Amino acid sequence: MRASLPIFALLLAVSSCSSPPKPSTVDESRKHPVNAAAMVELQVCNSDLQNTRIQFYETPRLAASASASATRLALQLQAMSARSPIEVEMANAVYTVLFDFASTQVSMPPQDASALIEYARSASLVMLRARTDGQIEAPAESRIARERALAVRTYLVQSGVDPTRIRMTWQPVGDTVSDNGTSSGRALNRRVEIELYRFAPQRLTVSAAVPAL
Repeated sequence: MRASLPIFALLLAVSSCSSPPKPSTVDESRKHPVNAAAMVELQVCNSDLQNTRIQFYETPRLAASASASATRLALQLQAMSARSPIEVEMANAVYTVLFDFASTQVSMPPQDASALIEYARSASLVMLRARTDGQIEAPAESRIARERALAVRTYLVQSGVDPTRIRMTWQPVGDTVSDNGTSSGRALNRRVEIELYRFAPQRLTVSAAVPAL
């Protein structure tokens, strides 16, 4: 009977070793689901903190850039204010002076004459192009066209325009702007066109092409 006791104890030990181990327990108080309200709020706080840091470091740079832009615009405005209104507004323009039949007398409304003189005084180049309402090429038509150009030139010079900036051309026949077969059209063709250039044209030299061998 005593010999059977050790065998029973051995069988009991073997059966106990073959049973599966119990799983480890988890402290539920330490579990934090990712989508829990507290975790979401924490992530928002971290994002806000990061944005605040970025703004803190970027604000001085942005302020300096804005200050530089404001200074540049102020200098441009000051430079524009220092220039005369004619210089600011002036661009290339064309004025037309009309003449009565066979006349070389310059006549313009005072308001138009004042604006023309201001533009002409500031222009780098003033080009006068005289025309008539002639039907055929004739010395009389050529003389009238030339005298009209000279009359406008004299008018401008007496008004203070630099004579060295004035150039003249005249053409007795052709180059009409309206129907030369009607009285109203001929009235528009008897004219001197005053071309005002803010910048004088630059003379360019074109090199001759070298023939290929």
